Amino acid sequence: MSIQFFPYISFPGNGSDAMTYYHEIFGGELNAMTYGDFPAESAGEFPFPVQPDALAHAQLKAGDLRLTGGDAMDADAPGLESNVYSFLLSPESVEEAEVFIRKFTSTGGETVMPFELAPWGSYYGQVRDRFGVLWSFDVEVGHSGP
Repeated sequence: MSIQFFPYISFPGNGSDAMTYYHEIFGGELNAMTYGDFPAESAGEFPFPVQPDALAHAQLKAGDLRLTGGDAMDADAPGLESNVYSFLLSPESVEEAEVFIRKFTSTGGETVMPFELAPWGSYYGQVRDRFGVLWSFDVEVGHSGP
């Protein structure tokens, strides 16, 4: 079986800002489309009222990372902060992980779990970005370590 997995985030109205932010963090190529980018005759085809400035769909491609998302159409959409899930990144080295962690924490994110040698033998840590998304970092010791 061949399958790819791309997380999709339904943002509570700040999808354009969030996806631009992730593009700044990870680099790569960002493609985004608002509902206003659709032809006017398409507006009636959606099963919900559309807001022209709302993010309909975005995809960030940065190396092997793929992140997709759009604005939730529910006015009561919950925020993204949760301890139930995280996005696990496995950079090639401890140094590369530390660069990403610094990017998150220097732009409004916070350290949830310090990035350090974990009991299972990998370097592991967590940061929550300024949008509430929890990012975990895991680097096997054999890849690179202090």
